[in-house]
Amino acid sequence: MSENTTGGPKGPASYFPSIEKKYGRPVEEWLELIRASPLTKHSELVAWLKTDHTLGHGHANALVAYVLKEPRPE
Repeated sequence: MSENTTGGPKGPASYFPSIEKKYGRPVEEWLELIRASPLTKHSELVAWLKTDHTLGHGHANALVAYVLKEPRPE
């Protein structure tokens, strides 16, 4: 994770503490759920998290952006 000038995470990861607090699940659980999904498009994944898992748009967007930025295994 990247850090900002205050030492905390920046970018999508900056949402992780509030995601864990609000939804009561570790971020790694959400990331694994997204990785295991057959969906591949950013907008589809965000809509799925919002509809099926009741995440807010900003939180869903941050998690999806983080996963989609990861290197893909070949």
